[in-house]
Amino acid sequence: MIKAYDLLLELEVIGTEQNRKVYRRHGVKGYQFGVSFANLNRLAKRIGSNTQLAEMLWCSGVHDARVLATMVADASTISEDLIDRWLEDLDNYILTDAFSNMVGRSKFAVKKAGEWSDSTQEWVGAAGWNLVARIALHDQTLDDDYFLAKLENIEIHIHERPNRTRYSMNNALIAIGVRTPALEQVALAVSDHIGKVQVDHGDTSCKTPDARVYILKTVQHRNQQRKKKGKAPSKEGLVL
Repeated sequence: MIKAYDLLLELEVIGTEQNRKVYRRHGVKGYQFGVSFANLNRLAKRIGSNTQLAEMLWCSGVHDARVLATMVADASTISEDLIDRWLEDLDNYILTDAFSNMVGRSKFAVKKAGEWSDSTQEWVGAAGWNLVARIALHDQTLDDDYFLAKLENIEIHIHERPNRTRYSMNNALIAIGVRTPALEQVALAVSDHIGKVQVDHGDTSCKTPDARVYILKTVQHRNQQRKKKGKAPSKEGLVL
């Protein structure tokens, strides 16, 4: 039986000061060991799905343990209460992205995207728009109207939202823009209207992607791949 205490000891051993420096540059301010994502993924694979263990890891308050918790929590059975409790602890984009991936695998993805994407709180809003992007790329059950409403929200509000929320909104704009040809045209128009999205990436070399450029590149690449396989360019939608 895997114990949270033993995992915390293991995380401490495999963490490095170099990784801690990198994570601090990316906004991690709380207590951390500095464990690489390669090692976190290796541990998650070894552990498998274990929500009870995930809760104990999260309660430790250690950044690395919380990221690992999002990887091993069973998204198919995770409770909405746990999701809402963990949401309150988000304090950097690395953890927010990992948390969003977990929620995106759950049955609450669309619901939480709706609740959180209107938030003016930085990490709540970022998580909401991360979910919108994930839904645009992976959920083929929703029609274009759902995403047209999100594009309108982006066009109106992106420049007034907090720093990392803007980044997640820009990513959602790209994801929606590569979903269907109709959404592509609207997303490109929105991108042209909002112009450059300013995001402070701190002491890193990270850049905010240009939505128009990324949308056109992705669509072109998808159509080239389809052509190689002897298929006509998609007229209905892109399954990414």
